[in-house]
Amino acid sequence: MANVKLKEHLREASQSTRILAAQAFSRAAGAPLVHGNSIRLLKDASENYPAWLEAIRSAEKNVHFENYIIRDDNIGQQFADALIAKAKEGRRVRVLYDWMGALTETSGSFWRRLSDGGVEVRCFNPPRFNSPLGWVSRLHRKSLSVDNRVAFVSGLCVGQMWEGYPERDIPPWRDTGIAVRGPVVADVVQSFSRAWAEAGPEIPADELPDQKSIPMEGTVDMRVLGHVAATAGLYRLEQLITVLAQKTLWLTDAYFVGTTSYVQALRGAAMDGVDVRLLVPGSSGDLKFLRPISRAGYRPLLEAGVRVFEWNGSMLHAKTAVADGRWARVGSSNLNLASWLGNWELDVAVENLGFAHEMEQMYLQDLDNATEIVLSEKDRVRPVAEPEPLPRFQRMVTGSSGKSGSAGRLTAGAIRVSNTVGAAITNRLVLGAAEAKIMLSGGAALLLLAVLALVEPLLLVIPFALIAGWFGISLLIQAYQLHKSGKNGSASDVLSNRMKDNVVEIPGLRRESAVEPPPQKPRDAQEEP
Repeated sequence: MANVKLKEHLREASQSTRILAAQAFSRAAGAPLVHGNSIRLLKDASENYPAWLEAIRSAEKNVHFENYIIRDDNIGQQFADALIAKAKEGRRVRVLYDWMGALTETSGSFWRRLSDGGVEVRCFNPPRFNSPLGWVSRLHRKSLSVDNRVAFVSGLCVGQMWEGYPERDIPPWRDTGIAVRGPVVADVVQSFSRAWAEAGPEIPADELPDQKSIPMEGTVDMRVLGHVAATAGLYRLEQLITVLAQKTLWLTDAYFVGTTSYVQALRGAAMDGVDVRLLVPGSSGDLKFLRPISRAGYRPLLEAGVRVFEWNGSMLHAKTAVADGRWARVGSSNLNLASWLGNWELDVAVENLGFAHEMEQMYLQDLDNATEIVLSEKDRVRPVAEPEPLPRFQRMVTGSSGKSGSAGRLTAGAIRVSNTVGAAITNRLVLGAAEAKIMLSGGAALLLLAVLALVEPLLLVIPFALIAGWFGISLLIQAYQLHKSGKNGSASDVLSNRMKDNVVEIPGLRRESAVEPPPQKPRDAQEEP
């Protein structure tokens, strides 16, 4: 009898734990779990691009396409041809690109050709005089949805480097994407519509689907992360997954610059016996100066038992995670503050054993082409076996000039430098040989600024005065706009709408209003004290 009660108690406790976990995930991510979907894992451009183009060519109603970089090359022209062909058939085709991502990669004639062909084209967040730092937030998403029936979310931009240069024996960039069908497609479309509205008029409400209007396509549960920028939903979720992981946590990232709290979470998991692994670009990364900066962050991870691997092929651009063979993430977000807090990103978190197993198998295959980084006897970060460097011409073609890749990589580098220099000054973090180069560069830069201020102070004063004046004028403009919008209540309406967008329903739990008080009994019906 006691054993029966114990089993029943454990079963109830397990159910309560699952409900609390679902609540924690939904609240942390700011996104509900959507049931009844199917998912397909797509590796590299060889699987992603054909699936994207096939979906575009099969469109019967609409195409919504957003991407950080759409290059004006052979690959970009293939997509332009497909989009224009659909627009000429009378389908509604919308393309949203990022101003910074297209700055050096795409000519104006490319966008004019799309517009002339009937495609609705918008540029996300170009520089504005009244927002000096507004350009920091970029549209770093990579998503495509067609007819509200299929959606693609990935880390791939559109460009020849993702397919490689076979004639020059240069392999394609390593990247990962997914295709999803089912009610979750509505969340991808809704996310696109929010970013689209940032660059012009909103999409009519009757064109936007809700989850109930899309039939179920499978049994996979997933949630779409990144409806709105600067909410740190993915950051909170990543922290939670790191804390809750019991067996494995395998990460792939293109521009890893973890915050102190995230690094400590990874260290804590590793020291608690979790198999934590991090796969990052190696010598063929598209920004060479970021490699020593990234390596400066390896030491605290390695000391705690986190295994770090560097990719030996061409640029590794994937942004994925898989934990305990149950949970996985694929999308556009890098593990740094630029993605977590600044950019408009889009990721899909999947809670499914089958898909997580696929992700694990793909990860193990990637490690076959990677070099593990270890600490030497002198506590210096070094690879187990240093791979042969790429030829100079190959490095040039794969993007080492620094004109391609993630929007957040420059910010990530700056954060790593500032963290290292700050730690050296405040003496709050144990530094090692890996940080010596960064400290040397930071010290030399500060010394140069000090000498410049003494010798030619106007060279510092004049730029400071111009920047301060620019910021001052922009603040006055924004203050006037807020004052004007406050009179007609539009600012509060926008805030209210965004709060409604972030409301999350948890199955099995009752949600009470945070605004209206609970009903009170009539005075004569209340109990006496």
